[in-house]
Amino acid sequence: MNLDDVAAALAARLPGAVERDVPVSGLTTYRLGGPVAILVRVATEEDVLTLADVIGTPPEECAVPVLVIGRGSNLLVADRGFAGVAVVLGGVFEAVELRPDDGVVRAGAGVPLPVVARRAAAAGLAGLEFYVGIPGSVGGAVRMNAGGHGRETHEVLREAQLIDLRTAQRRACTPEELGLAYRHSGVGDRDVVLAAEFQAVADDPDACSARIDEVVRWRRAHQPGGSNAGSVFRNPPDDSAGRLVDACGLKGLRVGGAHVSRKHANFFQADRTATANDVRSLVEEVQRRVADATGVRLVAELHMVGFDRDDREGRDEG
Repeated sequence: MNLDDVAAALAARLPGAVERDVPVSGLTTYRLGGPVAILVRVATEEDVLTLADVIGTPPEECAVPVLVIGRGSNLLVADRGFAGVAVVLGGVFEAVELRPDDGVVRAGAGVPLPVVARRAAAAGLAGLEFYVGIPGSVGGAVRMNAGGHGRETHEVLREAQLIDLRTAQRRACTPEELGLAYRHSGVGDRDVVLAAEFQAVADDPDACSARIDEVVRWRRAHQPGGSNAGSVFRNPPDDSAGRLVDACGLKGLRVGGAHVSRKHANFFQADRTATANDVRSLVEEVQRRVADATGVRLVAELHMVGFDRDDREGRDEG
């Protein structure tokens, strides 16, 4: 099946949920990049199963790349776009369930992490406050083992529910089964995270709210706003990517409309004139200069899609 065939099949099975050539700039925090060939907005688990039925096995008959987009907070799509199926979760995937009796917070994969943090805190469920400083989604948190302020997803995740688009099989996985590690998981490119359950602990709502406020104050004081995708590089062992970039004197370094933030050296800002290629080129230039100066090859945490000659399946880590 080619892209036109896939789009037609999806439109027939999911009326009103399929769009063609949609600018990705409206789907990512960088607010730039080319169009996605097919955008599918799924609202129920049945929609995801329908998607699996159209683009699932056998892969040799439907080798269309798939990109699951959460909040787009860790995603850079090339200026030429993404020649595949991009999936956005809404509907039931935006629901939050709070269970004060056992301290469980269940959230759909499309729920923004700050919403999870604030809803849990208001209910007197502590332990998820760090999520208020991460602008990604629940699905992205599972895919990337998202973390901040000294905590990571694997510490609070009970289990995640996923569907494999290749087989239409639904499964529930513990953090151990997902293989969560630093900014890594075993979630595959054709896995769609449906929801996650987090373990919180009872606490005074005012105390939870105070911790939320502290995280927000810290973020405003130390991280820039505007068009960026959060941390660009993973921290090397026993060091900080931002510290290395700063120590090399690269704050303010510019390539076209993209520059290294002067507020936080691991944040790369995009001006209104920026292109995705500007950001990609800046990432590569900073990698080169830091490696030349320190011998450390920084690894990108930013997920970049569509830049290679042959597009591969993608995954949004935010």
